[in-house]
Amino acid sequence: MKKFDFKLQKLLDIRHSKEEESKLNFSKAQDDKINAENNLDKLNMNYGKYSETRKYGNVVQQKITQFYLNSLATCIDEATAELEKKKIIVEEKRQDLKQKQIDRKTVDILKDKQKTKYTKEINDIEQRNNDEFALYGYIRNAGERG
Repeated sequence: MKKFDFKLQKLLDIRHSKEEESKLNFSKAQDDKINAENNLDKLNMNYGKYSETRKYGNVVQQKITQFYLNSLATCIDEATAELEKKKIIVEEKRQDLKQKQIDRKTVDILKDKQKTKYTKEINDIEQRNNDEFALYGYIRNAGERG
């Protein structure tokens, strides 16, 4: 008896590998976003810490602290913009992954339907053969009795 042969198996394999690749891309984009968030948090913590210390010390120390705070504020703005870009990239990768999953599942469903149909056909053939054997056995037994 021949086994089930799905004619679109190569397509399914390709779509499966594209989905896996998309998962990796999504995961990397999420990691990048998390790193950007952590960087922004560190900058904000430093800003909070040094904004408290600028009140103390002599005029030169206060001036140096103010320059540092101005630099931190610029870095915070840049980090915020970078984080927004990373969020957009993550969303794009999420949509791409979702589409790749839909593409794979479409072919997967087709394979399942064809396999179910194939199994039903095989079971029907087997049932007909069993019915035939039973009929032959009945005829043979009836012939021996009569």
